[in-house]
Amino acid sequence: MTNRTQADTSRFQAFYSSKVSAIAAAVVASVMLAACGGGSDSAVDAATGKAATPKATAKAANNGSIFYGLNGHNSNGAPYDTTSIQTQLSQLQDLGATIYRNDVYSQASAQIVAKVAQQMAAGGVTVYPVLMLGLDYNSEDDAYNAGYTLGQQTANSYHYGYYEVGNELEAKALAGNYDGNNWQHYNNWSYMLARGVIRGMIAGVKSVDGSAKIIVGGTWKHTAFFQMLADGSQPDGSWGHPTVSWDITSWHWYSNEGDITYACGGTGCQDVLATLQQMGKPIWINEFGVRPDYGSIASIASYLTGSLMMQQYVNIASKYNIQSIQAFELYDDGEGEYGLLQGDGQTQKPAYSAYKNFVQSHPM
Repeated sequence: MTNRTQADTSRFQAFYSSKVSAIAAAVVASVMLAACGGGSDSAVDAATGKAATPKATAKAANNGSIFYGLNGHNSNGAPYDTTSIQTQLSQLQDLGATIYRNDVYSQASAQIVAKVAQQMAAGGVTVYPVLMLGLDYNSEDDAYNAGYTLGQQTANSYHYGYYEVGNELEAKALAGNYDGNNWQHYNNWSYMLARGVIRGMIAGVKSVDGSAKIIVGGTWKHTAFFQMLADGSQPDGSWGHPTVSWDITSWHWYSNEGDITYACGGTGCQDVLATLQQMGKPIWINEFGVRPDYGSIASIASYLTGSLMMQQYVNIASKYNIQSIQAFELYDDGEGEYGLLQGDGQTQKPAYSAYKNFVQSHPM
């Protein structure tokens, strides 16, 4: 990572102090806007006349804790195509996972994930989408419009309890190999496009499902991006821009990044969760995993449930208001050998039993 000057650090500290006040105001506003809690939905959407939520969705959303979960890629084929939804549900139930994150990037993929959600809801597993777009747009308005369309398509396909808008878009907006905990670490143009996508997705979802819970999040130490979203500032130092309000802050963390409460990079070592907590939202760690090159499959299983991952997250959940942790992922696939099961969708790896045993012995 690139080292920052002392002047940069001082400027960021002053900038951050003003952000905290603005974020506190945003928190109050978001609480006022929240129509309901726990992933439940409104009765009728006045704009569309649609019944808000299939009964099965409400059943799953109110089925109990969503603390333990997993990632899947049902819209990306491979083992998720060749393994039935019912088999996936049975595996999630066996593991003790009650929430399942899946990609949506088009109307067709939205329909695929909606089918998964419908079938899993009756089995007590809450499926929710992560809406994925890039930054290949000519203006923030174009980015907004693309996000709006995908948000609307996703919410029309199924009324979920939660919608995650964007996937590590802040990483695409970095100006270089920076930690991302300073506003100067971002490219202004890329930041504006990312903000447009996120704002559009939220508006598109809300146009159909006004009670939707919105999740926004990132990875590593890229916290300044979200502070700027909340207070209407930009990497060029200007203020007064559109702000973004959300309900849950999500974060991704992998074995190569070390301790999430003491993450060390070019700007020194910080407690990432403490910074996220200052944004005033519940926290989800909705991607955590061990890099496939970490070591043997046994050592990967041990790390997954150990003192820097699941054990740590359980120990500090109440301190940082961590409401859910979601392992990456159910099956080995094109993303790599991250799965709890091999790419055949059937063969359990040591991480499968390690995860299952941990959940059974650490009820949340």
